[in-house]
Amino acid sequence: MPYGAISDKNGPVRVLVAEDDPGLRAVVRRGLDEAGYVVDAVSDGEEALSYLATYEYEVVVLDWRMPGVSGIDVVAELRRRESTVPVLMLTARDLPSDRVQGLDSGADDYLVKPFDFGELLARLRALRRRPAPVQRGELQVGDVTLDPTTLQVTAGDAPVPVTRTELRILELLMRRAPATVSRSSIAIHAWQEEADAVGSNTIDVHIARLRSKLARAGVRIETVRGVGYRLSTARR
Repeated sequence: MPYGAISDKNGPVRVLVAEDDPGLRAVVRRGLDEAGYVVDAVSDGEEALSYLATYEYEVVVLDWRMPGVSGIDVVAELRRRESTVPVLMLTARDLPSDRVQGLDSGADDYLVKPFDFGELLARLRALRRRPAPVQRGELQVGDVTLDPTTLQVTAGDAPVPVTRTELRILELLMRRAPATVSRSSIAIHAWQEEADAVGSNTIDVHIARLRSKLARAGVRIETVRGVGYRLSTARR
């Protein structure tokens, strides 16, 4: 992990930034990167929802006014999906009624533009200090179960020992099953430095280890040549 990177017990802290102003998006991304966060930055709400459906984030920074799908639309859809990820809303709208609308839509905090970057960092730290809500529902494919709350993997009643990186890969494959997950998506989800994983055999090594550990668990990780991997129920 690079010097100064922010992490918690589950690894580097990832944040999604959705902001349609390219200048402000670049400034926020660079500032968060320098502060130690691992940042994905997108320019509109539709792309934000796509990222949020694919990857796990510790916090999300949303611009209110984005073309098409607005920040309000994004946070409302997140809450409909029962996502509990903390959301900080950025907006130039500073009337009390605007703040009420943003918070009632599901945002956790609200910052008016123009803002001091130090205050943005402080608000993100405050959101991360809040107790994490209990995540609902275990993931299950075949005989394999992954509990997002305890981060435990079992095959039937037997525990499956996995490393932190293997856990992240398996969680993504289970959440997307039976769809194919690209190598790039796996790299973004499981490693801080995506290019290092994509451009080497690192992913292949971890997939091979997972296959070995899940060999008798009623599932298999299939290789989709030129694309990535998918998790399916093994034929008996």
